[in-house]
Amino acid sequence: MPTTRETILAALHARLLPLAALVLRDEVLPERIPAAGLIILRDGQPGDPEVTLSPLRYHYQHQAELEVVVQAGTGRASAFDSLIASIGTALEADRTLGGLCDWVEPEAPASVDLPIEGAAALKAAVITVFLHYSTTGPLA
Repeated sequence: MPTTRETILAALHARLLPLAALVLRDEVLPERIPAAGLIILRDGQPGDPEVTLSPLRYHYQHQAELEVVVQAGTGRASAFDSLIASIGTALEADRTLGGLCDWVEPEAPASVDLPIEGAAALKAAVITVFLHYSTTGPLA
């Protein structure tokens, strides 16, 4: 049986899959970026939990990361903005991931342009997504 952490990360991944961009989980950056863009979900760190004793519960603010990459010629900024907006819409549609999580909260991205020799530049950002959830134990 999967842990609460794995169940929530799998639900976040599934929430992003319907987007036009290719969505991967913990994969290396592919050599080619699809025209619709690329999102790589990184599991991140659960951090130190707050603990309540009666009943015993561990409350996490897990920091997952979304690596968002777009490579397009003239419309790169527009394509990047559309992809970021679609991620926001997908997360806002269900802030609890079907009741698995107390709350999902993304941070605003800080984008960078990455030049590629002999190809169109990449526009990329890392979006930290805070997953607030509780478990019955640190390994549950």
